[in-house]
Amino acid sequence: MADGVDAVRVERLAATMRVTKGSFYWHFKDRGALLAAVLSGWQAQGGTPADRLCSLLTIIAQDDGRLDQAIRFWSAQDAKVRSVQRQVDERRPTYLDGLFRDLGFARVEASARARLVYHALIEQFIVGASSTLPERLADCLDIVYPILIRKK
Repeated sequence: MADGVDAVRVERLAATMRVTKGSFYWHFKDRGALLAAVLSGWQAQGGTPADRLCSLLTIIAQDDGRLDQAIRFWSAQDAKVRSVQRQVDERRPTYLDGLFRDLGFARVEASARARLVYHALIEQFIVGASSTLPERLADCLDIVYPILIRKK
């Protein structure tokens, strides 16, 4: 997906992964099924309040933003994908808001924290990661996480 959705081709994927095209078809009915799985995985969620936030920050730190960038570019070309992207953009802040409420924050404060995290997430994905993975993990887990869960 780093080169965009148009670059996702069975032959190219098989060659990159050094497998046969038949191996691809063992896992996916066709290219459409692969793209549906990518889109589904991109919108997934799960876990417990503090652990879910920590897991989310870890996922964010490990992600260089290329998939999110590719999905957003793809959504500009495809109404079905744009619909999923909009649903995800509505669901993520709501999920974060619920997560902060589960952590014991009042409604207004939970909502503000959720917007802050989501806007930072989108900014990182749009701009792209510029630091190394260890630096991003340290930033997210050692600096950002404690700030986000700290009560007044």
